[in-house]
Amino acid sequence: MSAAAKSRVRLVLVDDSEVVRMGLRALLGSEATLSLVGEAGTVVAAVETCLRLKPDVVLLDIRLPDGTGFDACRQILKRLPDTRVLILTSVVDETLVDEAIRAGAHGYLLKEIDRRGLLQAILDVAAGKSILDPAVTARVIQLVKDGSGATQDALAILSPQERKVLALIAEGRTNKEVGSQLGLAEKTVKNYLSNVFEKLHVSRRSQAAAMYVRESRGGLPSSR
Repeated sequence: MSAAAKSRVRLVLVDDSEVVRMGLRALLGSEATLSLVGEAGTVVAAVETCLRLKPDVVLLDIRLPDGTGFDACRQILKRLPDTRVLILTSVVDETLVDEAIRAGAHGYLLKEIDRRGLLQAILDVAAGKSILDPAVTARVIQLVKDGSGATQDALAILSPQERKVLALIAEGRTNKEVGSQLGLAEKTVKNYLSNVFEKLHVSRRSQAAAMYVRESRGGLPSSR
């Protein structure tokens, strides 16, 4: 395998519509930075395909005939924790956005996104960033308008340095970028994040970032 092929983001497409999958292949198939290694149309097939191919990113729809994209997301990440999951759907709903975050998804995009935006979102997620569509970010904020006090209480237990780290993570920064900005080693950033996860009772950076967004009433600069 050539060096260029190894550097490509390995992508699996999961959508119950063959027409949609064909459209995504046509849209992304010629991109030099991507390698479309597989596709699936059900939860079972999605999990099996990902376990076999071990992709870098899974582009995942919510509505599947034998379950939901969230079911697939949980099962994939449980077996392949280094794989990144990007939800691509036509539905924007407060409860679905919240469930996507709880399932561990690293991004949530609407199918109205253009080709350039979709490609950049895939590359950003593969690089360790979290992506929210601007319309979705607004829904995340709206989701907790009546219950933000609990989130603020939870974040209040973080140390000043932990809050700084979390604020940068919520902006979509990678651990390396956070370390560079705060003058910390990447390993130290990981340790701070582990403490944040434990204090907030979450297991993924996307969940912790969402809690920070909710408190601050802001959006993610890395949104598309």
